[in-house]
Amino acid sequence: MDISAFFDPVDLNEFPATSESSVPSRLGNIININAGGADFPDYLQTDIALLGIRDDRNALNNEGCGLAPNAIRKFLYQLYPGPYTLRIIDLGNLKTGHSVTDTYFALSSVVAELIANNVLPVILGGSQDMTFANYQAYQNLGQIINIVSVDPLFDLGRSEEELTSRSFLSSIILHQPNYLFNFANIGYQTYFIDQDALKLMKNLYFDTYRVGIVRENLEEVEPIVRNADLLSFDISAIRNSDAPGNANATPNGFYGEEACQIVRYAGLSDKLTSIGFYEVNPRFDPTGQTAHLVAQMIWYFIDGYYNRAHDFPFRNEEDYLKYRVNISEHKEEIVFYKSKKTDRWWMEIPLQPEQKIKYQRHYLVPCSYKDYQIACENDIPDRWWMVYQKLM
Repeated sequence: MDISAFFDPVDLNEFPATSESSVPSRLGNIININAGGADFPDYLQTDIALLGIRDDRNALNNEGCGLAPNAIRKFLYQLYPGPYTLRIIDLGNLKTGHSVTDTYFALSSVVAELIANNVLPVILGGSQDMTFANYQAYQNLGQIINIVSVDPLFDLGRSEEELTSRSFLSSIILHQPNYLFNFANIGYQTYFIDQDALKLMKNLYFDTYRVGIVRENLEEVEPIVRNADLLSFDISAIRNSDAPGNANATPNGFYGEEACQIVRYAGLSDKLTSIGFYEVNPRFDPTGQTAHLVAQMIWYFIDGYYNRAHDFPFRNEEDYLKYRVNISEHKEEIVFYKSKKTDRWWMEIPLQPEQKIKYQRHYLVPCSYKDYQIACENDIPDRWWMVYQKLM
């Protein structure tokens, strides 16, 4: 598939970090950038592909976020890489379609092509409704997936509403055929959430985590993110003081360093195959602080990616410690695995062999040592129970 026709090249004149006189070891001089001409970057020989989205027609109260890609590049290109060999390309900016639906189609087609060739797309927003197009890429691949959204809202909207940045989750849930296995929200703020929405998320066995609970023990985010195939990050999940470049920014939320830690966890996950950063609006970011923060978040994601341990999926049981825990008045024992390489934990959901084939990417649930401790205290971990309910 020739994806070059979907993109406009990056104008390097806007980015002094890519000039011949600049420091050659900066990312802007290491990344293979689509700058026009005959040589479109060879995505078959790369690990990560950056692509910008300039479409913000379905952004609610945040028009201008389509200007984000180049604003982020300005700071990203000036950063220095870590101690690893980078294979990263910048495909440029996706051409904005005649309609938003055309942009969705182009994005889903490109992302599906990249994932099919083991290239991880990093999407530089636009508005967060592009998460729906990202999801459609997995439908094109016939792959059942888990989505994690870092967001102060659930973005459920109402079923009768058109697809927007505030209703994309409903569109994903209602879309047929459906390829969503699980959805997790990290960082919701209760005063923004209708109680009926909370009940719906619970009834769907989706995972929801309040921002205050997450911030109390950020390490517990790691297994949540490790279970994701797709991560969607709404920059309004970060407090206004750290990320003012968003018309929907609020006083509360994550600090910048916490956001960087979350996306580094995402980079470390062997399972995650796409990520998007949305709703950055340069019109509200006169000093570039928000764009600079997102550039650093992408740096941390890349750092995580190049430090992946590759201990999932399991290749050799000898590389793991296996623990069996019996729960009284519960017929199923809970089997835990601990990686000898990374000390990361998983729980196994008991399935019939034919079910394991269908759900081979989901019956081993990432967890933490805390979940093992809960089981040892004769209680069923919530993570295990939620997935068990979905599969039974």
